[in-house]
Amino acid sequence: MKTILKFGAAALLLACAPIAATAAPKAPTAEEWARRPAMGGIQIAPDGKHLAGVASPDGEKTLITVWDLDNVKAGPKAIAPPPRTTFTGVQFLKHDRIIVSMSQPLEANGEKRYIGRSLIMDLDGGHVMSASGSTDQQDNVSARLVSALHKEPKFALVQLNYRGSGDLSRSGGDISRNGYYKVNVYTGEKQKVLPESDKFGDYQVDQTGEFRARQSAEFDNGKIFISQWIRDAKTQKWEEHFRSYAKDREPVTVIGFSPDPNIAYIASTKGRDKQAIYEYDISQKKVLEEVFAHKLFEAEDVIESSNVAGDFGQILGVRYGDPGHSTYWFDPAMKAAETTARQALQYKTVSMEWTDIASGEKARVSNADGASVRLADWSDDRTRFVVVRSGPNTPTEYYLMIDGKLQLLARSRPWIDSAALGDTRVVEYAARDGLQIPAFLTTPPKAVFGEGPYPTIVLPHGGPWSRDNLSWDSSGWTTYFAARGYAVLQPQFRGSEGWGQKLWRAGDNEWGQKMQDDMDDGAKWLIDQKIAAPGRIAMHGFSFGGYSAMAAAVRPNGIYKCSMAGAGVSDLAIIKTGILTNSRWGKEFQEPTIDGLDPLRHASEASIPILLYHGDYDHTVDISHSEKYYGALKAAGKDVTFVKIPGLSHSAGDTPELMVKVLNTLETYLKTGCGTGGL
Repeated sequence: MKTILKFGAAALLLACAPIAATAAPKAPTAEEWARRPAMGGIQIAPDGKHLAGVASPDGEKTLITVWDLDNVKAGPKAIAPPPRTTFTGVQFLKHDRIIVSMSQPLEANGEKRYIGRSLIMDLDGGHVMSASGSTDQQDNVSARLVSALHKEPKFALVQLNYRGSGDLSRSGGDISRNGYYKVNVYTGEKQKVLPESDKFGDYQVDQTGEFRARQSAEFDNGKIFISQWIRDAKTQKWEEHFRSYAKDREPVTVIGFSPDPNIAYIASTKGRDKQAIYEYDISQKKVLEEVFAHKLFEAEDVIESSNVAGDFGQILGVRYGDPGHSTYWFDPAMKAAETTARQALQYKTVSMEWTDIASGEKARVSNADGASVRLADWSDDRTRFVVVRSGPNTPTEYYLMIDGKLQLLARSRPWIDSAALGDTRVVEYAARDGLQIPAFLTTPPKAVFGEGPYPTIVLPHGGPWSRDNLSWDSSGWTTYFAARGYAVLQPQFRGSEGWGQKLWRAGDNEWGQKMQDDMDDGAKWLIDQKIAAPGRIAMHGFSFGGYSAMAAAVRPNGIYKCSMAGAGVSDLAIIKTGILTNSRWGKEFQEPTIDGLDPLRHASEASIPILLYHGDYDHTVDISHSEKYYGALKAAGKDVTFVKIPGLSHSAGDTPELMVKVLNTLETYLKTGCGTGGL
C-alpha cells in the first residue's frame, strides 16, 4: 500500500494560511463547513522526532501525514488510504511505527453499516500489516491500542475485533480470534495474551502493560452488580475488591496504577455528589487518601508519565469536568509548559459566578474566553509538545513547542472565519422548581446581527446520560447556525451526566416531563434576558435530543414555533424492551429511569410543525422510530416533514456530502417549514 506523496506545497499552505481580514465576517457555506479538516489529530512520536496526523487537502479524501521534526519547514509526507476507505485516526506505537484507523461503508446481506479497520505501518507507509499482524491488508479487523509497552521496544498490546460475517469480512467473522494480543510491530508475530471471556471484561493494564484489573457481572439474590477484580502484583492472584450494584448507581472503578505495584487509583462517588479520585491499597483492600477532588466539578482521570528513564508511572496531572474539561497539573514542569504556551497564544479567561447544583454554594470560576490552549501530546521525555488552541468558535489549531518556542503546524479549517461564528459562553439558570441548570449559550456576531433579541434554537444533547462541553462542535449545530443569526442554547437538563449525582438522578422517569421543563425554562430565561425573540424559538435535537424535539411538538407549552428531530426515539416501549432483551445490567441500571411522555402515543396532540430526519445506516436508533411517528402524525393531519437520508449512520454526517445534506435540510426547514414566514 506504500503510497508516498510530498505534502509540503499547496496543501500545507492551505492548512497554515491565515484568514484574510474582511469588512464583515462571512458565514461559511454548508459545503465549507462539511469539508474534512485540512489537518487533525496530530500526535508526537515517543522519541519526539516525528509527528503524524490526518490531513485532507481537498476536504474529501484523507491522508496520513508525517513530519520529520529535524526539518519541519519541508512539510509532511503523506500516505494515501486503501481504496474505498477513509483514514480517521493515527497513533504512534513506537518511534518509527504507527497504527492507523479507517472507516469503510459496506452493504451486504441486507445490512448497511460503516465498519472500522486498522493497519500498522512504518513512517513511509511501508511494511504494512493488518492490526492482527497479518500481511493481508484487507483483513476486516479493527484494533484498540491498549498499551504501547514503552519498556518493550518491539511489541505493542492491542485488543482486536474481527467485524462482520459472511460477505462483510475477509475473516469470515471468526469471533474466536478476538481478544488481547501482544503484536511485534516489525514482524507481525503475535501472541494471544488474554482471550475474550464470557464472564470477564473491561480489562485494564498498568504502565508496563500487565493486566491488573477486570470486571464481571454477578448476581446477589437476583440483583445484578459489577464486581471489580484486581490482580495482586506479588501473588499474581485475582481477587474481588468492590461490588457496584446497578440499583445504587455508584460504581467504583480502577482508573490507573501507581509505580508502587500495591497502589491503584480508583474513582468513586460514594458518599459525595462529585466523583473523586483516591489511592487504594490492594493488599489491605483499603481506600487511602484523596488524590484529587473538586468542590464544584467531577474528577475524571489521571495522566501518568511514560518517561521510562525518569519518573515512569508517576501522576503528572488530573483531568476534571468543568465546562472546558481542564487539567490540574501536579508536575511543575508540565504546568510551566502549559503556562508558557498560553502566554504565547494570548490565552484569556472570563470569570463567572457559579452556583453548585447540589449544595447551592456560590463560587467564582474561570472559563476560557474564546479559545482554550492545552498540551495535547508530548514526547516521553516531555521536552517537545503538541499544543492545541481550540474553542467553540475557534477551529482547532496545532502548534509544536520546543524549548518554550511555538511554531504553527496547521489550522484544521483555515477557510472558516472565526469572527462569523459569534460568541459562546457558559451560563446557569434556575428551573421552575429551583434546580440550577448549566448551559452553553452561543449568540450571533453582533457586528452582523446586532444586539438581539434573535431567533433561537434550543439544542438538547443526546444520551440523555451525556453532556456538552465548551469546545469545538464539528456538527455545526451551534456556530453554523449562530453565523446565520440564530442564538443557540444547549441546556444541561436534569438527567445530564458529568455534573454530579443530584442533576443526573433528578432526570429519573422524567422523559418529556421535568427534563423537558428544564429546556423550556431555558427558552423562557432567554426571553427574559432579551436574547431570544418571543414566538421565534425552535427546538432541534438528535438521538435523545431528537426525542425531546418530538416531545416538544406534543406538549402544550406553546413556547416553540416548530421542532426538528434527528434520529429521535418516538416509542419508549421499544427502547425499554431493547434494554430488557439485550442487557441485564441495562435493565436494572437504566431501564427503571426511562419513563414519561411517549411521543408516538400523543401524536394526535401535536400543535406545531415538526421535521423528522433519519439515516438508513443508523444502528443505534432504528429508522422505524421516525417512520412510525411520521405515520401517526400524518394520519392525525399534522404538519410533519420526513427526510430519509441514505447512507447516514447515527451521526451528524459520516461524509462531507451527508453533512451538507443534514445542514441544508435543517436550514431550509427553518426558513420555509417552521410555520408562517419561517423562524
